[in-house]
Amino acid sequence: MDIHEHQAKSILAEFGVPVPKGHLAFSPEQAAHAARMLGGGRVVVKAQIHSGGRGAAGGVKLCTSEAEVRSYAATLLGKTLVTKQTGAGGKLIERLWIEEATDIAQEIYLGFVLDRKSERIMIVASGHGGMEIEDLAEKDPGSLVRMIIDPAAGLVEFQARDLAFRLGLKGKQIGQFVTTLRACYRAYRDLDAMMVEINPLAVTGAGDLVALDAKMSFDTNALYRRPQVAALRDPGQEDPRESSAHDNGLAYVGLEGDIGCIINGAGLAMATMDMIHLAGGAPANFLDIGGGASPERVVTAFRTVLTDPNVGVILVNIFAGINRCDWIARGVVQAYQEVGLTLPVIVRLSGTNVEEGREIIRTSGLPLMSADTLAEAAKLAVRSRPSPIAAQ
Repeated sequence: MDIHEHQAKSILAEFGVPVPKGHLAFSPEQAAHAARMLGGGRVVVKAQIHSGGRGAAGGVKLCTSEAEVRSYAATLLGKTLVTKQTGAGGKLIERLWIEEATDIAQEIYLGFVLDRKSERIMIVASGHGGMEIEDLAEKDPGSLVRMIIDPAAGLVEFQARDLAFRLGLKGKQIGQFVTTLRACYRAYRDLDAMMVEINPLAVTGAGDLVALDAKMSFDTNALYRRPQVAALRDPGQEDPRESSAHDNGLAYVGLEGDIGCIINGAGLAMATMDMIHLAGGAPANFLDIGGGASPERVVTAFRTVLTDPNVGVILVNIFAGINRCDWIARGVVQAYQEVGLTLPVIVRLSGTNVEEGREIIRTSGLPLMSADTLAEAAKLAVRSRPSPIAAQ
């Protein structure tokens, strides 16, 4: 789950990260009032959407008067901002962050991510902040410094100081950097975060450190024990397909293809998408229906997949362990009847009660297509698409 910049800054400030003063605004009048509260001088107006690259897309501007703030806020609010991370659909701007301007002498990139290779938290930093990490890795890979944190010891002070030296920080900046780095680590660890990013962490003209932008994302599976984080969710910034699936307890990720997938188990879902690509198609989604799925849950999965207008065929691939193939088969038949399906549906069942499940599909009287193997199911799904979207 992603959150807004102002929310991430509020969290990090509670852990001890220095951030500029700022106020939230939902209207041009509130934006002008926020600028007045900050002294009425130079302020930065920032569109609050779940995306990077806002500045390059026109979503961030330095303003020098209340009138300029009001005017710029009026042009942003209600606008759909398209950045290189949002895709062509963009994100709707419904709130702004009005922040005091900062005199910047140097910009540093700082990120905490989960390194799956080492299975530990990794710090990625660069003395050339202000750019997206992908651009940094491409244009100046030598500037990136990586550091693995031992979970038994946590982020110890000498590691933080070593990183400060490698980034060229000096004097009082060393202590400020150590404080900031350890605060970010505690926020990551204590709130079940998946990513903490400050870009840029600015060195001001006075030589102090301050976080000018911040991003945080969290492990969705841990939100049940982090209600204060779950409360920060903004469904309006999410893919409506994913938002609907989340509300129904389904693990769903929208993709760009036209073959809708209903599968149990993340590993099998990944294998299915690979097989679809191998057969020359493109999956429309990742959907893990989970264990113990009832017929009603299968119907919900069908409704979720069908919220994507690009879907031209549905592939159901179930390897039943905790699930039972007869449950899934009844759900497929129920979904076909309740939803009024007209799309081709391919069903591949294997595992517990597979014969009973296949019999239900065979005797349903519905135009459901069965497959014995995953490869056969993927090829059948690709051939059955009415308006194919080619695999990328």
